[in-house]
Amino acid sequence: MTIRTRLALVTLALLVGGCRYEPVPEPSLSSKDSEYMALVPTYQVHLPFERYRIEDPTGEAPGTVVVDTRNKFLYLVLPGKKAIRYGVAVGDEAYGWSGTATVQRKAEWPDWQPPAEMIKRWPHVHFTKGGPDNPLGARALYLYQNGRDTLYRIHGTNEPETIGRAVSSGCIRMRNVDVIDLYNRVPAGSKVIVL
Repeated sequence: MTIRTRLALVTLALLVGGCRYEPVPEPSLSSKDSEYMALVPTYQVHLPFERYRIEDPTGEAPGTVVVDTRNKFLYLVLPGKKAIRYGVAVGDEAYGWSGTATVQRKAEWPDWQPPAEMIKRWPHVHFTKGGPDNPLGARALYLYQNGRDTLYRIHGTNEPETIGRAVSSGCIRMRNVDVIDLYNRVPAGSKVIVL
């Protein structure tokens, strides 16, 4: 059974039969995090897209990150057949990406340099210094395949209202508090599967 099939079956079971969701405590924030996040618009995320500890639906090894683009969830697989599930925004259909990658590098409040093909599509986008106005938000995990930068990221957002939708240019967006939590748990070298 493929990961996508397992995720679909688990999602259906959760919808039909209910599930015990265990909230995950808020991560510790630095003073810079608190200051910058206070400047980002707040938005009440739809309840299913909150951060929860659940039974692992992926069957992957602990430490693996699995992104279910169809259902807009990211799973961090934990020991003991558990996972933390986060709501995400994913690539618009025309810009979606899938595959297996590695977290090669991580950054806090990173600068953003949009790729040339994005600038061609949207001439108004430009380099943005890290901070509350930056589209990458509080943290970024840089995805590489075979040692080469894919140009795709798992990152925060200054548009929290997009969580649960397909709106990005291919990157995986998370609420800033969620990407901080993930960043703190996922070391460089971790495997990422984007379905």
